[in-house]
Amino acid sequence: MAPQDPNFQSQSVLVVGAGMVGLSIAWWLQLQGHRVELIDPQPAASPAALGVLMAQVFHRSSGRGWRLRQRSLELWNQWLPLLADQGHPIHWRPGLLLLAASPEERSRQERLAKERQGQGLPLTLWNQDQLAQLQPQLPPGGSGAIHSAADGQLDPAQALRAFRLDGERLGMATHQDRVVILRRSGAGQRWQAEGQSGRSWQADWCVVSAAVASSALLEPLGYQLPMEPVLGQALELELQEEPGWNWPGAVLWQGINLVPRPDLGGGRRLWLGATLEPGELAATEALSQLRQLNGNAPPWLEKAQVVRQWQGHRPHPIGQPAPLLQKLDDGLVLASGHYRNGVLLAPATAEWVAGQITCSR
Repeated sequence: MAPQDPNFQSQSVLVVGAGMVGLSIAWWLQLQGHRVELIDPQPAASPAALGVLMAQVFHRSSGRGWRLRQRSLELWNQWLPLLADQGHPIHWRPGLLLLAASPEERSRQERLAKERQGQGLPLTLWNQDQLAQLQPQLPPGGSGAIHSAADGQLDPAQALRAFRLDGERLGMATHQDRVVILRRSGAGQRWQAEGQSGRSWQADWCVVSAAVASSALLEPLGYQLPMEPVLGQALELELQEEPGWNWPGAVLWQGINLVPRPDLGGGRRLWLGATLEPGELAATEALSQLRQLNGNAPPWLEKAQVVRQWQGHRPHPIGQPAPLLQKLDDGLVLASGHYRNGVLLAPATAEWVAGQITCSR
């Protein structure tokens, strides 16, 4: 509901967590006319995110996950020009190509393409001859591919910066602190967050979007919502020669994302990343397997030089499907546990949170 609506009631909101999901929630609520304070020890951070948006090529065709993905893709298409108009362009590369590593996977892609055509969402099947025309060459041994022109990849660092700067322009306050306690205020109608620094904040609403830390923060309030960290690792590589990119977007190979970045390093940069292993510590062997595409790296990729390496944890809910979108109490909302889809699902999550506040008035 927009602020100019005569029925709109502005609310004060604390958003705990400034990853992609938390920042998008904070920005969207501020844009709607609410008064938002964003709290995180490291504002604007989504480690290891590559920004790949897999919506229409998602393997399911119904259910909450499907609906969230479709709505998020619609909203990203609205948000990108909106932020660009405010001086915050976000690099967007349309297209997503999923390689089939086996005849069985190829058969699944054929069924998916037929199903999407029936939904009015055409996906394109590629054969091996078409893949052979791409430069630089793709990993060998594929059985074809499926291409989605509507899906794609955006730069997550630029998106985080855009949400933060435009949110602050609109009046959003940011606080670099770690929330350690959540409780009702003395009057019992507002929420109070206490930071590790000793500072505290109060508001009508509190939105918890603190990844794995959300569980420990909510447990003293009686909520058992366990999550485990799953490590994602990423590399930025520089190719020895300008590759003459003609890929139709980012490429997904056996769970590994290959993202061309022709806008970086004179056109010779590539991002390579995947969600690799449970736990908090990176395994050297897992990174090596990522670097070698599990033994399928073409020569140009083997020769590429590592420019930078980064990693981060994705919150994986235990015993519940991702993400965790729940109104836990009057004025208390959980929006976390997005696992590998925080960037993709951020807009639909923000819209859902805003809807909880509107419906409670």
